[in-house]
Amino acid sequence: MSDLPRKAVTRTAKLAALPLGFAGRATWGLGKRIGGRSAELVARELQQRTAEQLFKVLGELKGGAMKFGQALSVFESALPEEVAGPYRAALTKLQDAAPPMPTRTVHAVLEEGLGAEWRELFLEFEDKPAAAASIGQVHRAVWHDGREVAVKVQYPGAGEALLSDLTQLSRFARLLGPLVPGMDIKPLIAEMRDRVSEELDYALEAEAQQIHAEEFADDPDVVVPAVVHRAEQILVTEWMDGVPLAEVIAYGTEAQRDRAGQLLARFLFSGPARTGLLHADPHPGNFRLLPGADEDEGPEGWRLGVLDFGTVDRLPGGLPETIGTCLRMAVTGEAETVYELLCAEGFVKESVALDPDAVLEYLLPIIEPAEAEAFAFSRGWMRTQAARIADPRSPAHQLGKRLNLPPSYLLIHRVTLSTIGVLCQLNATVRLRDELAEWLPGFEEPDPA
Repeated sequence: MSDLPRKAVTRTAKLAALPLGFAGRATWGLGKRIGGRSAELVARELQQRTAEQLFKVLGELKGGAMKFGQALSVFESALPEEVAGPYRAALTKLQDAAPPMPTRTVHAVLEEGLGAEWRELFLEFEDKPAAAASIGQVHRAVWHDGREVAVKVQYPGAGEALLSDLTQLSRFARLLGPLVPGMDIKPLIAEMRDRVSEELDYALEAEAQQIHAEEFADDPDVVVPAVVHRAEQILVTEWMDGVPLAEVIAYGTEAQRDRAGQLLARFLFSGPARTGLLHADPHPGNFRLLPGADEDEGPEGWRLGVLDFGTVDRLPGGLPETIGTCLRMAVTGEAETVYELLCAEGFVKESVALDPDAVLEYLLPIIEPAEAEAFAFSRGWMRTQAARIADPRSPAHQLGKRLNLPPSYLLIHRVTLSTIGVLCQLNATVRLRDELAEWLPGFEEPDPA
């Protein structure tokens, strides 16, 4: 296996092949139809071939291309089922797997970061990677004090590759739009590009992870591995076993999926309140479900393991109180107050005038999970929301185009959408209102005293 392709021209050529490949297969499909094959059969085969190429290119390139694929994978539940099926396996595969970099390259990075005698720091080190991500891969090892550890090694040239990929992807973002109905792909890519330098900095990641590890050290529901050691392109943390969330999505029992969904929602909303940081990469590859010590307790005793703090949003005061207040007011039907708050925060520009009742009508289906005592997230519900917003003929689409997303809310919005996407993949029934009441400022009615 070759090193991470670093030359911009090489990576650009591979990425440029994606839209060309889509067009080529469409022509191939048309030929099959003319030849008498049924539309349904041709469409299914066409989607399967597209999914295979998508994973092959994004997985091989790693970098920004793979990162974009991971971001897309949490939204597959928004796709119509006949389209989602072939994509699901290919996109989900991106969450936990990618072709590894050569052993010689791994050893070179370790020697540069830890010194020529780097092996003395480990009692054991497995050359075969345990997992691969967009900018690095993880090796299992035993630290010199006997602790099992995960050693994250950054790909050489990862920064250059990330920037090159995301620049190229933005050029044909419009072609990729149909992969996620109702979502504008270009701002997603732009926001990823803005955070490249932060994600490449393992010092920032180590700091964010250690803050979470200390805060959740005795938590009965959430586990975050502690940081053991850090160098420029190397991050060593405690090893964490458990069932990958992608496996829970694919094979988990209803009780396991519900428990995973509840804990995921709890972590999303409690994290900023407790640490001042928002974990901003909520794809299933970054979570594990850890069985409890008491087997008789069942899934209710299971905990959520959280990995990868390379992308975080810094929220010193927790999530903005306006979000909670707007949600509470929307649930109780106070359209005028909701509209005033949205205008004040910049969600409605000064040059735009909207009907408050129409805005509330637009929001109510989206905030349905916050109203119910327990809400059953599903791909069907996600597809309904996506179709409502994506259809250019619908009032929701027309109104949505006139709303604005302030920069300070961009990452919060993406993380919330991504988490909802994962909850829908889990098919989890979640008491979301409980989590909002405990952790989201402004959601509970203020105490008159």
